[in-house]
Amino acid sequence: MKHTITVLVENEFGVLPRVSGLFSGRGFNIDSLSVAPTLDPSISRMTIVTTGDQKILEQISKQLNKLIDVIKVIDFTNQNYIEREMLMVKVSAEAESRAEVLRVADIFRAQVVDVTPRSYSLEVTGTPEKLDAFVELLRPLGLKELVRSGPIVIGRGPKAWRSVD
Repeated sequence: MKHTITVLVENEFGVLPRVSGLFSGRGFNIDSLSVAPTLDPSISRMTIVTTGDQKILEQISKQLNKLIDVIKVIDFTNQNYIEREMLMVKVSAEAESRAEVLRVADIFRAQVVDVTPRSYSLEVTGTPEKLDAFVELLRPLGLKELVRSGPIVIGRGPKAWRSVD
């Protein structure tokens, strides 16, 4: 089962290895990890996507809450949330395919961020499913390079930091 977890932490040295160590120590792979400061620069928000058993994930959440630098842990798995991810891709843009690359980019509201005589670099944001579809349409045109940010999430509605504790 896919789990998307947000961890609010003190923005201090060594927090990331302690948090990720709880996952690896229990045999959980982190599929994606995004960390950035919040409105308060002394606090960071980690968004972790993993796949695994609910019981073990509940243990990890409890152990995360025990870490001194952890302020709050939220498992968005059964909650209503908004999810977005960013993708940048470099695509071949030879004379015969340039128009098609731009058509696909327009359909997905992608931005052209760099142009060379033989390639376009595109940026697009959206749900992971949207980005997967975008990549599949570009694949036959000649993907050269691809990088994804991994998902970030925010809960829907007015309530902030709904916790599973």
